[in-house]
Amino acid sequence: MLLAGKNFENNLLLAPLAGFSDVGFRAVCSLQGAEITFSEMLSAQALKYDSKKTKDMTIVHLYEKFKIAQIFGHDPLSMAEAVNNEALSMFDGIDINFGCPAPKIVKNGDGSALLKNLTLLSKIICEVKKATTRPVSAKVRIGYDKNNVIDIVRACEDGGADFVTVHGRTKSQGYSGVVDLEAIATAKSFSSIPVIGNGDVKDVASYKNMLSTNVDGVMIGRGAVGRPWIFSELSFKKVKNVFDLIIKHVDILKENYPEKWLTLYLRKHFLAYANTFGAKAETKRFLSTSQSIDESLKKLNAEFKHFDISQKSSKMLQEEEE
Repeated sequence: MLLAGKNFENNLLLAPLAGFSDVGFRAVCSLQGAEITFSEMLSAQALKYDSKKTKDMTIVHLYEKFKIAQIFGHDPLSMAEAVNNEALSMFDGIDINFGCPAPKIVKNGDGSALLKNLTLLSKIICEVKKATTRPVSAKVRIGYDKNNVIDIVRACEDGGADFVTVHGRTKSQGYSGVVDLEAIATAKSFSSIPVIGNGDVKDVASYKNMLSTNVDGVMIGRGAVGRPWIFSELSFKKVKNVFDLIIKHVDILKENYPEKWLTLYLRKHFLAYANTFGAKAETKRFLSTSQSIDESLKKLNAEFKHFDISQKSSKMLQEEEE
């Protein structure tokens, strides 16, 4: 994949996932084959006021190959100022969020609210682009309440974006319904800059469906939660012991955050892993209230012993190749 003037080994990107794209998760996804990783959404205003919570989301790891910080806001000058914040100095690129459908984000005029004002959207990209020599990209949806993806992609081009990621739903759809692959294909066919496809990629079949739109790359979001090894599966590589990945995920977080905070934070990650392992309801109840990371890992390990991901992945990939 050729993107922003750089050649990558494959076409797989890890999406910016609010509440999940921590440095540990990004690191293990990178180990499994994600070529580009994105931070969680970072508020331009919060960066300006030196928010500790926001700065804690800007920690990076040496396992990450190409790191992009995703920022959000609606004031072009504040967004441009945020780009050069010291907290973002370790990132290789900047992404602007024009796709988040969360009510609290949209209410403030941020995220997908900007899909209703493409002139402002384009100006934000332009100001950010002028403020940095790093690649600048945009993440969008196919529209606010209807499909106008061609106009949206052209606005990104006019602003000077190096590439654009298109999630195949409108803001009004949220995450419901089926992703519109035809709209993503249309975006690609009318775009003069690289287009990344995003939405509902969770296995080899859905990955191939996304590739059928002729996109330049594929961004994996919810399909990677609880399954960071999906990147190995999609790049047709053997999946190794996944429990080791979970341990590594936890260890990286322990290096950077206090254990008391992590005990509560990791519950959602542990539940996601448990769902992948097909864990019983009793195990999930335990993980959702656990006061010990070590005890949670023991529970997950017990479930993992009954879950042969390597065998399943190898069989699945063999069938796909045939």
